[in-house]
Amino acid sequence: MNAPATDACVDVTTRDGVVEVALSTEPCNEIGEPMLDALEGVFHSLDLDETRAVILYSTVRRGFSAGADLRALYEGLLNVDESEQGERIEAFIHRIHALFDLIDQLPVTTIAAVHGVCFGGGFELALTADIIVAERTARFAFPELRLGLIPGFGGIPRLERDVGGAVVRDLLLTGRSYNAAKAVSVGLASQQVGRGEGLEVARAIARQATRFEPTVQAQGKAFCKTLPTERLDAEKTQFLEMIQRPIVREALRRFVEDDGPMPWLPGDA
Repeated sequence: MNAPATDACVDVTTRDGVVEVALSTEPCNEIGEPMLDALEGVFHSLDLDETRAVILYSTVRRGFSAGADLRALYEGLLNVDESEQGERIEAFIHRIHALFDLIDQLPVTTIAAVHGVCFGGGFELALTADIIVAERTARFAFPELRLGLIPGFGGIPRLERDVGGAVVRDLLLTGRSYNAAKAVSVGLASQQVGRGEGLEVARAIARQATRFEPTVQAQGKAFCKTLPTERLDAEKTQFLEMIQRPIVREALRRFVEDDGPMPWLPGDA
């Protein structure tokens, strides 16, 4: 095993052609500019001649990722001139989409090992993976409507591609969460595993994936996993129209001022 490369937000380890990307930012891997910088650094520098599979997982106890860094987003809206807000948010969203599209279309097998919270933007990151392994503690949710928004990191089109519109509507319009068993039953996750077993199962899947000739593997993935470009573009447009409305600013203010451990924790399915 190679020594891990450590970033402020992620740890990266390579073994036998499998790159393991550990999200490692407390309290729950919120995705803001620091996390985006770190993930861009990892995925833009992948050696695709040597990489055969990628595993995404979290070392944070609470879960995979709670989603976008809403406190940073709120502070960003307050601390810049109104004329600059739209440009800054649009630039961030375009960066997120470019990165997530890159991960989505990597010519190698990608696996997300998910435990605990997998909400909002964190859920959208997991959906870029080819295969999701869900520990029994996993909870998947799109709570964005509570903020006056829709998901903005590509989650709706990617989930539509994988499971269809009925599941998307259930998650989006209710704001509730799916547990691991429900996620497997609708085809969102490939399998449910015990607490703490996700990474080892993901490693076993990665080892299996590395047995195939790389060009054949890449061709097979390209055939079965196309990028829903038009829907992704439409989601970006809709999100950017919605985010500057006063109702969103007020919802973000309430979130920031809520001193609970999880201000918009959805209910379970």
